Amino acid sequence: MKVLVTGGYGFIGSFVAERFYKEGYDVYIIDNLTSGNKKNIDFKHKSYLLSVEDPACEEVFRSNRFDAVVHLAAQVNVSTSMKNPVQDAQSNVLGLTNILTLASRYGVRKFLFASSAAVYGATEEVPIPETTPLAPISPYGINKMIGETYCAKWSEMYGLNTLCFRFSNVYGPRQGSSGEGGVISIFINQMKKNQGITVNGDGGQTRDFIYVEDVADAIYRASYSSLTGVYNLSTAAEASVNDLIQELQQLYGETAVTYGPPREGDIYRSTLNNRRIMKDLDWAPKYNLKTGLQRMYERTVKEMAGSPSPKPVKDKPSPFRSRFKTLLPYAENLAAFAAVYALSELLERTAYAGIDFKLVYIIFMGLFYGSRQSMLAALLSIAFFVQEQTESGRDAVSLLYDSTLFFQLALYLLVGLIVGYSVERRITRLGQAEAELKQSEEKYAFLYEVYEETRSVKDELQQQILNTEDSFGKMHAVTRELDSLEPERIFLAAIGVLENIMKTHEVTIYTVNKNRNYLRLAGRSSNELFVVPRSLKVDDYEYLIQVLQDQQVYVNKQLNPEAPLLSAPVVSRGEVVAVVSLHSVEFRRFTLYYQNLFKTAVELISSSLSRAHAYIDASAAQRYVDADERRVLRTEAFMEILASKQAASEQIGTDFAVLHTGLRNASGDEIERIHTSLRETDYLGMGTDGELLILLSNSSQADAERISRRLREQFAFMPPEGTEHYA
Repeated sequence: MKVLVTGGYGFIGSFVAERFYKEGYDVYIIDNLTSGNKKNIDFKHKSYLLSVEDPACEEVFRSNRFDAVVHLAAQVNVSTSMKNPVQDAQSNVLGLTNILTLASRYGVRKFLFASSAAVYGATEEVPIPETTPLAPISPYGINKMIGETYCAKWSEMYGLNTLCFRFSNVYGPRQGSSGEGGVISIFINQMKKNQGITVNGDGGQTRDFIYVEDVADAIYRASYSSLTGVYNLSTAAEASVNDLIQELQQLYGETAVTYGPPREGDIYRSTLNNRRIMKDLDWAPKYNLKTGLQRMYERTVKEMAGSPSPKPVKDKPSPFRSRFKTLLPYAENLAAFAAVYALSELLERTAYAGIDFKLVYIIFMGLFYGSRQSMLAALLSIAFFVQEQTESGRDAVSLLYDSTLFFQLALYLLVGLIVGYSVERRITRLGQAEAELKQSEEKYAFLYEVYEETRSVKDELQQQILNTEDSFGKMHAVTRELDSLEPERIFLAAIGVLENIMKTHEVTIYTVNKNRNYLRLAGRSSNELFVVPRSLKVDDYEYLIQVLQDQQVYVNKQLNPEAPLLSAPVVSRGEVVAVVSLHSVEFRRFTLYYQNLFKTAVELISSSLSRAHAYIDASAAQRYVDADERRVLRTEAFMEILASKQAASEQIGTDFAVLHTGLRNASGDEIERIHTSLRETDYLGMGTDGELLILLSNSSQADAERISRRLREQFAFMPPEGTEHYA
């Protein structure tokens, strides 16, 4: 089983991931570490350092078929959402839609979304039920409300099984001072630093504080439940800020408390009604505020004792060093100009006096530093050239009329501009190429990591197929016994298949009648000590009502002796046609893996039965004497069912009986009267000599004689003796 936890390195996410890991799941985490910390996770898992809106998340879903996704990644600070609503929407809306789309595209079974009590806004109703109209007062609450709408629409449009939890004020270890429940962490930090506690208001304002491990437990339970929609997740217990301070002082010692003016827009009373989640999920919070704070205190002390000493922080580069790095090109430019100036003066009366070193200087500055330094070099060269002309005896005013002078100045500017522009363009292209290369390298590294992980999983799966006793190879070999186009033979084979796969000798299969009020025994294990009723009235058994309504596996967690340990529906064409039950299992095998194995085996039975029903529909003309009415089986089909009953009788001791009607050319009215008097599990068919026969399923000798006597009294054409019983 695989679970993906977005925001898994965060406060709540780390506890959720830890809970799934303890239950035997393979845990995968997507987190960009904006508010999370990898140190929060100390168990084996797979990590992807990505934002939830990143397109690279698709590679994660494509490479790993997740059973459940828990979406906790979010911007959780209400004040941040007020200051920067765009950032809040990017994380809480765009990120959610990306993960929702990928979950529906890649077949995720369950999607759980972390919403918030912030969707209710400033309501006066306490405790707040889920039916309360939503009126969020912050962008954070608005985006959480939008997220719930997205989940509902994805469930409606794409069939994705979504469940939203509106958290109350969550608290616990690893929590920062931001978010809805951060007041506890703020108070604890203030008390540890002996700063005293500052309270906004009179301290009488109440909140619904829920311990983070209770949240993780509810999320885990809901991941394999059939719940959908929106639920409050809370303790439904009001606790004032003064009550909270009193509990904290008992743990951390007395401290000064300062009361200030209340914050504008602050809600005075807030608690969520949790009756629906307690009833529908069979969940209840384990920790009240006192025990939760005690557990938080003990766990925090333990984690602090085991944490390594902090590493020394490297010194940040000084402002002087940064400024020096900025001014260095200008200093080097001036130094080069000074060298050119000195060289020109030195060679003024030599054979090299005609060489214009200023152009060389401009070109080199442009090549090394780009357009800014090349243009500065051009301006310095122009100033130097003008100085040379005036020193040679020319008047400054006459220079304005010298076209040669202007040509020379234009040459300096043009060379500086061209060289600088060319170099800048080359530098820009190199920068773009380096950025693309870096991006490609990161993508390659990510894809290679995914590839390596996929190959590792493949190798592990191959070893599992080869070595485990419940391997897919073995399951495939065993379930080949279900390759039949006759429903009776499938039910018979299913008993052996389940006994083989599930390692038990107490299996039953009951067929469901059309009115869904009775179940008839279709097969059971041949264990002599295993006694079960021949029929069950649905209303007498709560587990049967649940299985027929929900079409989900029933797990007898309360170990009710009136119910089997596991029951699952056999579904054909969307309808429950039978119920399979395991009545006895070794305690060591009664695990989540065992339950999933049972579910898979029953789904294979359902698939085989659907195929058989499709065949019966397609071959109705060859199977029934009257293809439209489908009441009387032709001889070949009747004898095939009779052979299945005989095989079931020999293998697992299932009773059946054959009644002779004495009719060989029965009229439609006679056939109709007999057919309506039989049970849904009985058959009418033509014998080898053309006589109309009745096949009574699951009937003892006493049952067969009673039914035969009733039919003789009802129909005058029935022979006085004509019952053949098989046991």
